[in-house]
Amino acid sequence: MTSSSTPKNTDEHWMERALELAAMAASKGEVPVGAVVVLDGREVGAGFNAPITGCDPTAHAEIRALRDAASRVGNYRLSGATLYVTLEPCTMCVGAVVHSRVSRLVYGAIEPKAGAVESTRRTLDEPHLNWNVSSAGGVLQDRCSQMLSDFFSARRKEIRQRRKAIPGKGISGKE
Repeated sequence: MTSSSTPKNTDEHWMERALELAAMAASKGEVPVGAVVVLDGREVGAGFNAPITGCDPTAHAEIRALRDAASRVGNYRLSGATLYVTLEPCTMCVGAVVHSRVSRLVYGAIEPKAGAVESTRRTLDEPHLNWNVSSAGGVLQDRCSQMLSDFFSARRKEIRQRRKAIPGKGISGKE
């Protein structure tokens, strides 16, 4: 559960919840990204990354949280809702945010390779969109970034250890 020292219904409170969900993804070997949809001060949807375990390239945390929220609310339009996610969304997820009519997007870590809010493109600023979403980045950014760094560091270490265990293979995995 979220930290009792963080005041409820703040961006930090809900990002703490998203971090809990990200940890669940990591425990399953998925990239640790978590997302939560909040409407009228309460959680209505939650999700974490599961493309590997679900064999589903669309099973990003944001998509899963939006699906969960739409199902619980009984409407695919989630106007008035805020989506909290630990990592800047990709183009697919930003599109889903717009189509679901989420009013606000809050994210933690910047995604320099595929982030579509501020890093590689500014999708929400495109004039042809039929819905405006406000956004705020950098909420608990250090913690969100650290979780991702720790995950990928551990993954690289596992790969090096496996390569060392194969006779005749060097660090690079080549003979």
